[in-house]
Amino acid sequence: MKTYTQGNITLIQGDITAQDTDAIVNPSNTSLYLGAGVSGAIRAKGGDEIQTEMDKLGGCEVGGAKVTGAGKLKARYVIHAVGPQMGEGDEDAKLKSATVESMKRAAELGLMSIAFPAISTGIFGYPVERCAKVMIGAVMDMFQSGQAGGVMKVVFCLLGDETFDRFRRELGKR
Repeated sequence: MKTYTQGNITLIQGDITAQDTDAIVNPSNTSLYLGAGVSGAIRAKGGDEIQTEMDKLGGCEVGGAKVTGAGKLKARYVIHAVGPQMGEGDEDAKLKSATVESMKRAAELGLMSIAFPAISTGIFGYPVERCAKVMIGAVMDMFQSGQAGGVMKVVFCLLGDETFDRFRRELGKR
């Protein structure tokens, strides 16, 4: 397993469902349905109660984030962030919003740590390099502006060597 830390941000190559942070972020869709990929792993390891809670939330807009409990996961909460699909327009702003809204939900809950995947880089087709730039930039802006609340640690839990290396290069530039 690879790790890289700079300031309040840590990069980990691994399984987000195994993270021992206060919250993990699920890269969701607007219907808030736990399908495949990271969402499927969250359902498989966290249990059906997460989807049951999601069903009561009434969906979520692109760029938004909503919270449920974490079922059987180590985390206490799952923050369901809806990132953009490539080609829908204004993708960078929507990804930044999904990241910021996730951080805001964590701060509102008084959480100290949160783990993000590379939102929208799977079936939504968002380029990993752009994702790293937008998400790391959004988190760093929140820390620098004092808007992160009590969130002291952000983990980007990434799959694969290429994704980890692109996030590491981006974080290293800052």
